[in-house]
Amino acid sequence: MNQHTEKSNYKVFGLITFALRIVVGWTYFSAFWRRLILENKLIENEAGYIGEKFNHFLPNALGIKPLIEYLVSNLESLWWAMVIFTIVEGIVGLLLMLGVFTRLVSIGVVQLALGILLGSGWLGTTCLDEWQIGVLGVAGGFVLFLSGSGYFSLDHYFISKNKNFTSKKWFLWLGSGSLNLEHYRKYIMLIGLAIFGLTLFTNQFFHGGVYGKLHNKSVKPKLEITNARFNKEIEFDVMRIEGADVYGSFLIAIQLLENGKVVKTWNQEHLANFDTNKIDNYYVAKIKPGKHSLILPLGAKAKIHLNVDNVSISKESNLSINLIDISGASWQSKVE
Repeated sequence: MNQHTEKSNYKVFGLITFALRIVVGWTYFSAFWRRLILENKLIENEAGYIGEKFNHFLPNALGIKPLIEYLVSNLESLWWAMVIFTIVEGIVGLLLMLGVFTRLVSIGVVQLALGILLGSGWLGTTCLDEWQIGVLGVAGGFVLFLSGSGYFSLDHYFISKNKNFTSKKWFLWLGSGSLNLEHYRKYIMLIGLAIFGLTLFTNQFFHGGVYGKLHNKSVKPKLEITNARFNKEIEFDVMRIEGADVYGSFLIAIQLLENGKVVKTWNQEHLANFDTNKIDNYYVAKIKPGKHSLILPLGAKAKIHLNVDNVSISKESNLSINLIDISGASWQSKVE
């Protein structure tokens, strides 16, 4: 293959992936646009704060759960992480649409998409929304790395103007230009198969989408109760680990049972006016009283304290608590 043909092929490859480049670029740049230009979603303690949405990823994230938990437990670090993440998305998206250092930016696309996949690939109420975004972003980023950008890009403009840096070998790998992909076909195949393997693995891990029974953890609310104990008062940790990220779990009753018999009920009115001093939230997404119930956002975790001064309880009794959601679902835990 002569040099002229190689250059012609590079232009055509970039032309073929032009629509993919500008659409993928916009998906990332639009995150920056939505969060800072259309609205400011980086303001803490205001509705729509992106840090709370990030908290939704926590319960079923794959591999990066400790990092997410650290950030949502440390609010200053979380804010800086959200700012940096938003700026990086904006830069990556803009440069990709303009076709500037396309191959380098495509690596950023793969990393951002992988983060989305591992953190939120389990979310999606009607479709496997976040999983699809993640795996297609990884595959799309890899394709754009191979193609670079041809016509209608600043990389091509620099090459056509014979800028000195475009003749450097590093520009071929970080910008655009003719790479003899024939020499790398085995590596391309292996990486492609690895991406396919990642797709199958995460599809099965998050949704059971390859074999066995399908499951969707974004449909119904589910609470996890831990560390329930009685010491002058009833206290327990509760975390919302499943359900839609845009819709809370609404507790309308908490029951205290002694030997299987209800001895105390905190009803809907009580929970709607629950003393916030009796709720110790661990993360940025907070459990709090609402107009008609106690609201538990996805990923929120708190220690709840219940006053039982007016209830006669023996420490030798078999105690348990029962949490009742407005949907009718309920969750029980033994009290130590």
